[in-house]
Amino acid sequence: MALKSTVYKATLQVADMDRSHYRDHTLTLALHPSETEERLMMRVLAHALQAPTDDTDTPLLQARGLSDSDEPDLWQHDRTGVLLHWIEVGQPDDRRLAKACGRAGRVTVYTYAASTAVWWKAIADKLARLSNLTVWQIETTASQALAAMANRSMQLQVTVQDGMVWVSDGTDTVELQPLALKTATR
Repeated sequence: MALKSTVYKATLQVADMDRSHYRDHTLTLALHPSETEERLMMRVLAHALQAPTDDTDTPLLQARGLSDSDEPDLWQHDRTGVLLHWIEVGQPDDRRLAKACGRAGRVTVYTYAASTAVWWKAIADKLARLSNLTVWQIETTASQALAAMANRSMQLQVTVQDGMVWVSDGTDTVELQPLALKTATR
């Protein structure tokens, strides 16, 4: 018998002063049996940092990611179905990212594992030509601290100012600063 996903619900109160984005987001997340709470919380963080700022934009949606190799962790389509933004969490391979860059206007990766330096050294040259790709590194200590906040029902406050990010659950606060390994050039 196959294991089922565990459902998590999160309410995000985002105050992103860098992008002038002040909004609440309600997320229903499925934790895949092979996924860790650390990866789940990185998806939550990616949602908070990449949610569209304009009320007229279509929302950023959870995709099947781990369950479907043709989908990212998060994505945004326009009203006609055109894929605007593809967001991955973890360490995807260069072929997957090249394919994503061909399908979407923007591709963003959030990597967080202790092995990021090894992964990036092996893949950086292969990704240099992808002009719509941005890659962010989150320190492992920060991603693990976020994982400690994971609960089946979460209320999180996310504040962003001058590149610094604070995530609070009302009891604990995690401070982090995403490091840009690669930025999009278009």
